[in-house]
Amino acid sequence: MPVRMVIIGGGPGGNTAASYAARLGAEVTVIERDVVGGAAHLWDCIPSKTMIATGGAMSFTRRVEGMGLHRQEASLDLPAQRRRVQGIEGRINHHITRLLDSQGVRILRGAGRLKGPHEVVAETAEGIEEIEADAILVSTGSRPRIPDWAVPDGERVLTTRQAYPPRTMPDHLVVIGSGVTGVEFVHMFTSFGSEVTLIVSRQQVLPRKDPEVAAALEEELLRRGVHLLKGARAAGIEASDGSVAVACDDGRVARGSHALLAIGSVPNSDGMGLETAGVEVDAGGYIPINHHCQSNIAHIYAAGDVSGKLPLSSVASMQGRKIAEHVMGLHTREHRHIDYEKAASAIFTEPEIADVGLAEAEAFATGRKTRVTKVPFAAAAKALINDDPVGFVKILSDPATGVVLGGSIVGRNAAELISVIALAVTANLKVSDIVESCLAHPTLAEALADAAE
Repeated sequence: MPVRMVIIGGGPGGNTAASYAARLGAEVTVIERDVVGGAAHLWDCIPSKTMIATGGAMSFTRRVEGMGLHRQEASLDLPAQRRRVQGIEGRINHHITRLLDSQGVRILRGAGRLKGPHEVVAETAEGIEEIEADAILVSTGSRPRIPDWAVPDGERVLTTRQAYPPRTMPDHLVVIGSGVTGVEFVHMFTSFGSEVTLIVSRQQVLPRKDPEVAAALEEELLRRGVHLLKGARAAGIEASDGSVAVACDDGRVARGSHALLAIGSVPNSDGMGLETAGVEVDAGGYIPINHHCQSNIAHIYAAGDVSGKLPLSSVASMQGRKIAEHVMGLHTREHRHIDYEKAASAIFTEPEIADVGLAEAEAFATGRKTRVTKVPFAAAAKALINDDPVGFVKILSDPATGVVLGGSIVGRNAAELISVIALAVTANLKVSDIVESCLAHPTLAEALADAAE
């Protein structure tokens, strides 16, 4: 009898687990209440990157003189942008659904919850169905966090999911939250021509990133005319006809036409029946997991945002694959577990930012000895050809062994280039391995070899 696996949530973690488990012979059922592919992925990540790409194209048109071209200003077609976002979402959803269908995965459209350790209830338009399971995966994602002092109306006060794109383009957007999501929105809307004020609760944007990286982004934001309110925490929003006023805890007030909440997310774990099945949940609503992504109940797993690990689609997908392999008995011997500290991440601002592994500030704070080398893109021929020499490559390595410990990249295509350093960190390669790689010329990747050298 095949292993019966029930997955609640069809996002990156859920649909990847379903696909791998089905290929390995499991009988898989996926319960999804919103969209196969994941609400956080298809309603947050993909739309934001789609709009950022459009904004990047508009920004490029404003500086084409440096490429020997006559400047021609581009203007935003908001209905066309909405169709573009929806079209990309639809194609990805269609691709994932077709793949799962072809593998014999059963997809139930509705809400799922646990009734017991081995029982899952699916509430669909056709009625209520109870399903017996040998293994259960909870991958229900997260939703935007909304504080008590804010009441989003979809018109003037927006959550992130109400801004892809908004109903009307803001004349002056007040962004609350200077983390990854917040700065991406700042970049996006300044590219579209909106005036932007960013409320920064600490003394630098991207408070968890390398200060040198954050400083490079701040310089670009200031160049774009962004108003930075540092050391301020939003405490209230008043919306009236045509304007909003965001009150900060230090008495300052940020005024604009719209306000956007970008202050994190909360896991979708409430109402899931986790306590009924005996699954432990922490104070934040996350499901603690071990290195196999198991909860305290061995056959009940968690993946993606609800697991409390890095909230990245790439991490959720990796968790999904590892879970499927574990469920199907492939991890009975020693194997490589997920090392969340070696997961690469990227911020799609201009300039792009990407990092992986150990950060310089972290090494300094812990007293760890490292060798830090940095090369500006201005020294790379390809950057000059692109007329975009902004940014740098920074590599951290062990001074005794030369093993690559981490790196940061600021500049064009940083999200693509970080893959080289991520591979080196994951595989314990040495800086000499990068130096000895004969890279193509002229490319931005040559800066990686220069930094490694």
